[in-house]
Amino acid sequence: MKNLLLGIFAFLISLGNAAEKNLPIKGGEVFEVDGRTAFLILPKKKAGPTPWVWYAPTLPRLPGNEEVWMFEQFLAKGIAIAGIDVGESFGSPDGRAHYSKFHQHLVEKRGMAKKACLMARSRGGLMLYNWAVEHPESVACIVGVYPVGNLTSYPGLPRAAGAYKISAEQLGAKLKVHNPVERLAPLAKAKVPIFHIHGDRDKVVPLEANSGLIKERYEALGGKMTLKVVPGKGHDMWSGWFQSQTLVDFLIANAR
Repeated sequence: MKNLLLGIFAFLISLGNAAEKNLPIKGGEVFEVDGRTAFLILPKKKAGPTPWVWYAPTLPRLPGNEEVWMFEQFLAKGIAIAGIDVGESFGSPDGRAHYSKFHQHLVEKRGMAKKACLMARSRGGLMLYNWAVEHPESVACIVGVYPVGNLTSYPGLPRAAGAYKISAEQLGAKLKVHNPVERLAPLAKAKVPIFHIHGDRDKVVPLEANSGLIKERYEALGGKMTLKVVPGKGHDMWSGWFQSQTLVDFLIANAR
């Protein structure tokens, strides 16, 4: 009986935490999938499966008000926005498993299209890319705002190892199965289009080791990627990152 009561209490607490998430746009729904807080913001309903943007990282303060400009354009075109908080997973297997449950839930229970448009901001790149390379058939396109694509660059193997539940040395020996920049072949084979916007003064997520290296390797594999490099900009809250009409148009053109 004690264990039952504790279980019920934990469940109620988790529901309370989910309900506390604030979204930057009114009308969205906050709920739980696989024990994790998730959200969904719907456009006006149209016939058929709804195209959608999968935003990451979904964290207590993200997405934020800076994304409103983009989100409003997506909604106006009939595209939903969704995300799930998997914590600081850094693209780990546990995070990827939660992502798979989330995708299944949205497609089977919420009427979302099978192929999602992945939108990675900063470390959200690790989360989305590591899921995408294992599920290329479920990806319509990928867009990124200074996204991380290289574990060795950010957060570095010692910090990431905890999320992967192995040592830094063990993670280093398994980069071919855990590091996005080394796992791009399935996306290229599936002809998934990619667009990144990244600054050449980014000290947190360096351009050359992340978006630059992804572009180099993706195109070598036969994939198509557009990389917009912004001179003089770093890893910051400049409005141009979140009000890029080029990024928005790219995503809308590939949503289906």
